[in-house]
Amino acid sequence: MANVIVNRVKEFLKKYPPFNFLTDDLLELVAREVELIYYEKGEYLFEKGEPAKKHFFVVREGAIHLTEELAGISHTREHCDEGDVFGVLALLGKRPYILTAQAVEDSLLYAIPVHVFDDIMQKNSRVSMYFAAGFASGQVVVRTDLSQSQEARKLFNSPAQDNGLMIFSGQSLVNYSYPVVSCQLGDTVAMAVKKMSSRGVGSIIVLDGDAFPKGIITDKDLRNRLIAKGKPYETKVEEIMSHPVRTTHTKADFAHIYLTMIKHRLHHLLITEDGTDQSELVGIISDHDILLSQGNSPAVIINALQGTSDIKEIAKLRDQSERLLGYYLENEISIDFVAGIITEINDIIVQRAIQLAKNKHDTSFKEASKVKFCFVGLGSEGRGEQLLRTDLDNAIIYEDVPESLSDQAASYFHLIARDVMDILFACGFQACPGEMMANNPQWCQPISIWKRYFSDWIRQPDQESLMMATIFFDYRPVAGFHPLANSLTEHIYSEIEKEKIFLNFFAKNALLNPPPLGFFRNFIVEKSGEQRDKFDIKLRAMMPLADAARLLMLSHRVFGINNTFKRFEKLAELEPTNQELYLDAGKAYEIFMRIRALEGLKNQTSGRYIQPESLGKLQRQLLKNAFFPIDELQKIIRVRFQLDYFAS
Repeated sequence: MANVIVNRVKEFLKKYPPFNFLTDDLLELVAREVELIYYEKGEYLFEKGEPAKKHFFVVREGAIHLTEELAGISHTREHCDEGDVFGVLALLGKRPYILTAQAVEDSLLYAIPVHVFDDIMQKNSRVSMYFAAGFASGQVVVRTDLSQSQEARKLFNSPAQDNGLMIFSGQSLVNYSYPVVSCQLGDTVAMAVKKMSSRGVGSIIVLDGDAFPKGIITDKDLRNRLIAKGKPYETKVEEIMSHPVRTTHTKADFAHIYLTMIKHRLHHLLITEDGTDQSELVGIISDHDILLSQGNSPAVIINALQGTSDIKEIAKLRDQSERLLGYYLENEISIDFVAGIITEINDIIVQRAIQLAKNKHDTSFKEASKVKFCFVGLGSEGRGEQLLRTDLDNAIIYEDVPESLSDQAASYFHLIARDVMDILFACGFQACPGEMMANNPQWCQPISIWKRYFSDWIRQPDQESLMMATIFFDYRPVAGFHPLANSLTEHIYSEIEKEKIFLNFFAKNALLNPPPLGFFRNFIVEKSGEQRDKFDIKLRAMMPLADAARLLMLSHRVFGINNTFKRFEKLAELEPTNQELYLDAGKAYEIFMRIRALEGLKNQTSGRYIQPESLGKLQRQLLKNAFFPIDELQKIIRVRFQLDYFAS
């Protein structure tokens, strides 16, 4: 009889991570130690602040809510049902619980003793990184618990685990599921649930008459949109499905898939014939598939950042991401992918910093704290290209307020900006020498002032205005109310439409730095100062490309794409006759970004100034080839914007 029970436990556990990572022998060892516990609806398993128990839990049947009380109101942070793991503080932090666990229906749980898993955690990196990444059955149920765990940090820092940082090797590594369980628009939820149950899956895709995906229904949708609302099972699937769905194409590589899911916090990504929701469904990828494919990922850092309010911890995590950056660069990982990951990490740090600042000041500025605002990144940060912790360029845009609230709003946002910048400095980011930062009151202003700034720069394009435009045109909303940034963008294009001559001035400014084609003969290096005899890769290689891409995108009235190499990709689409040049320019920019980042990591600098003799033969040849698109681009700009006539 005992063996029968053990086998039942094994059969259940092996369907869910991290138990499906275990060998049969280890799984049996775990199953033999499991205790079955019953909780009635409404009963508490543990409360916030209680010492961690000597076991963690897996839901066998029923449902558990993990809640937190704020201002006397209980907020549900996670809903755990069949197969979900929770209460792992006993495994990792050995600290009091930070959430309360309550059975919301009669529930059976497996309680797994910590001592059984101690040895497994030490020896099985896939299990360790599963918990460290905060995933459980396709959702993050212990994110905050795990983000501060000493074990996860030790594992991530361990040299023996460095191979786990390599999550992309150039090809698609994720096997998507097919055939996908699906139903049709117009079907009832009862029909959909029957299909889900018969196939043993937790989601179903809703298709239209052309077999194009229109929505997805998960167990969570059934709970929250059907059962909780008291709707009958005869409800049509379209009434409770999540939509629109996010899709990608069959040839998407792992980098694209992984970044899409990380950036949009997706649990499921659909694969279609052409990558849109207007073509046939081919397969589905879950975040669990991603986890099984890689075992370790930047999700460790991202989940940890989202769960901590400790500034020292945030700084440590940013240090970890720099080590991750070094590993990616050394292994020739796509710069597009690397930039996406580092940008996402930097953005989350800013978002956490803003939340910490708001927590500190909102109670003292009750009216001003309700004013909508947008924190924007500028320069390389705005372009999503800030791989190293170089100079910060950013600003705050907030909505216009009544005169009576003007001073209070200004004071409030200046305090928010000050605290955010202090946190970023504590994380190793450098201050902008020109003080183009949100903590400078000049760059922390209501939307009407920002519109006036840009109008002045566009209508009076003197040298100072053009310099400002070069920096500020690459703004990107990082946190807050994005429509404010969008409103500013619409204003800018409206102003440029009225003052078309501005683009000619802007084009002239883009030619200030000619390509260093004599680099390998005469070494175009700095002639004096601290950086004498060094090559300025930012000024002489990267800026000419960034300036050209920005100008050409403005001339095409395309906004929403700030990244330089992505701008060149878009320009290749818009101008087929120059497609090859634009694609080469994008590749050149990626080369410069990689070389600068490697130089910066090696010397613990910004990487801007390079000692020419330190470059190897291959790097020198790579640089030489990368300079030529600059010259060709500047020829196009000179002709297109009639700069020879304009100069005279």
